[in-house]
Amino acid sequence: MKIFYHTSATATGGRDGHTRVDDGSIGFDLVGFQNESGKTGTNPEQLFAMGYAACFDSAMNHIAPSLGIQAKKSSTSVAVGIGQKADGAFGLDLDITITVEGVSREDAEKWIKKVHEVCPYSNAVRGNVEVRLHVKVVEEFDL
Repeated sequence: MKIFYHTSATATGGRDGHTRVDDGSIGFDLVGFQNESGKTGTNPEQLFAMGYAACFDSAMNHIAPSLGIQAKKSSTSVAVGIGQKADGAFGLDLDITITVEGVSREDAEKWIKKVHEVCPYSNAVRGNVEVRLHVKVVEEFDL
C-alpha cells in the first residue's frame, strides 16, 4: 500500500487520562463513557465518531464526481455504541447517517454504497463491526 499520510498519537492513563497527537497540535483530557466523577473530557468513542464522520464525508466529496453527482450540500453523522459481545470481548456498533440535498434517493443510495466501499474507516471496520447506513434526502439543508 502506498502511504499518503501518517500520524501518531499517544494516550496515558487510559479512559481517565489524556491523549494527544504526537506533534502537539491537539490533545484531550479523557473520561470514561461511564463517567461518574464529574470530570469533564472526551471519550475515545467520541473521537472515533468525529474521525469517521470527517473521513466518510471527505470520501463522499472524492467519489461524487466519478458518479456524476453534484449535491448542493451533504453531512455525515456517526453514532458509536460500545458493548460487550457474547464471547466477553468488547465491540463497537455504528450508525452512519448521511444527509444530502439536491440528489435523488436512488443516486444518494448508490453514492453512499460506493463511499462505504472506499472510505478508510469503513474498510478498517468491515467484517468486524456492525455498521448501518442511513440516507436522508432533503429539499433544503437545515443544520
